[in-house]
Amino acid sequence: MKISVCIPMYNESAIIADTAKTLAAALEERFGENYELLFSDDGSTDGSGTIVRDLQLPRVRVVGYEQNRGKGCAVRTAMLEAKGDYVLFTDADLAYGTDVIGRAVETFEANSGSDLVIGSRNLGKDGYEGYTFLRKIASKTYIRVLCLVGGFRLSDSQCGCKAFTNRAAKEIFSRCETDGFAFDFEALMWAEQLDYCVSEMPVRIINHRESKIRLLRDTVRMLRDLRRIKKRVKRAAKAERAAKKEETSKKEK
Repeated sequence: MKISVCIPMYNESAIIADTAKTLAAALEERFGENYELLFSDDGSTDGSGTIVRDLQLPRVRVVGYEQNRGKGCAVRTAMLEAKGDYVLFTDADLAYGTDVIGRAVETFEANSGSDLVIGSRNLGKDGYEGYTFLRKIASKTYIRVLCLVGGFRLSDSQCGCKAFTNRAAKEIFSRCETDGFAFDFEALMWAEQLDYCVSEMPVRIINHRESKIRLLRDTVRMLRDLRRIKKRVKRAAKAERAAKKEETSKKEK
């Protein structure tokens, strides 16, 4: 069993060397040589990619492109490049720590039918530890509103730590088009359309950085993006089903 860990990266020169060394050491200890670590460079202009390459760490590679396109594109690029049996993405600041990677694999093994494992801050009592009261309420409200509109039953669709079987990663992200932060929703919508089984595991933030979310502005933007993505995914899934039905019909004749 091999694990692939994907890190979207945009102008993270201040922390990326420590992140690469910390992750590589943790993966080596947990998985031996059965891992790969992919840093997906989202058009960084501060030499982040060069910093990672110059470390010359085994089983660590940089993928990406020159022009900044967004986190969704960076994640998609790495997920489609990954070769592991399980493929996980998390943030460059290791907000959820490194233990979460092993726990994701354990969740897959404990739930043999799962195709995706999604982290959730809402499953454990310490999920929002370190949040101010107002930030906690704002985060929960934001997630709840978006899930209601998207039709998700997950407790934390916006958690920045998600893992997929290799097959699910390829099937889902080869269909995704969203380059921005709404990419999570598109991936989850495709998972639903493809009848993939999703499990959740408790996580907590252990490394707090200032949130880039501006509640009112970003909620309005995300709701708009979510409706657009929902229509596109349903239309594309319907077209796929029709094409498969036509192909089956031709073979039967």
